[in-house]
Amino acid sequence: MRKPDADSSSDFRIFETRELRDGLASLSPQVSRFIRHKLAEYVYPQLRREPYFGVNIKKLRGYTPDTWRYRIGKYRVFFIVDPKEKIVSVVSVDDRRDAYR
Repeated sequence: MRKPDADSSSDFRIFETRELRDGLASLSPQVSRFIRHKLAEYVYPQLRREPYFGVNIKKLRGYTPDTWRYRIGKYRVFFIVDPKEKIVSVVSVDDRRDAYR
């Protein structure tokens, strides 16, 4: 666990892609607000500290570059991690039934 006074430069930075923003815009306003809230309150803080491990994080098999998903209810948020630059690129959001097709 990270110490409260630890240097914040050790945290990852979050980058939202246009595909993610377009995906959120295509959802109903209520669902979009729900996901935005979850991203801000739970997902992004987790990804800043430790993007590879967590209860709702899973590495996907067969994807190049390596891709992870974060589960938010019936929605999946997909992201790619650049460990050298310490950047997490949040790529897209999809309903679970459409996410893996």
